[in-house]
Amino acid sequence: MERYRNSSGNSGVSGYEIGNDYIRVKFTGNSKTYQYSYQGKAGKNHVDNMKSLARSGSGLNSYINSYVKFKYD
Repeated sequence: MERYRNSSGNSGVSGYEIGNDYIRVKFTGNSKTYQYSYQGKAGKNHVDNMKSLARSGSGLNSYINSYVKFKYD
């Protein structure tokens, strides 16, 4: 799992792992890892957006809360 850069300094995301058709996200203060996938409820468009945000180190937590909060696999 790669450490989330957290450019703003106040993200709830602590780490992520990117696969071909999924992203796994770990949140601060939570031992569980959440997977969002193309085949799951999140879908390809959201997962691709999340991958981009994770790589940039900014906006991932806000995106998850706004669009895919409960759409993990």
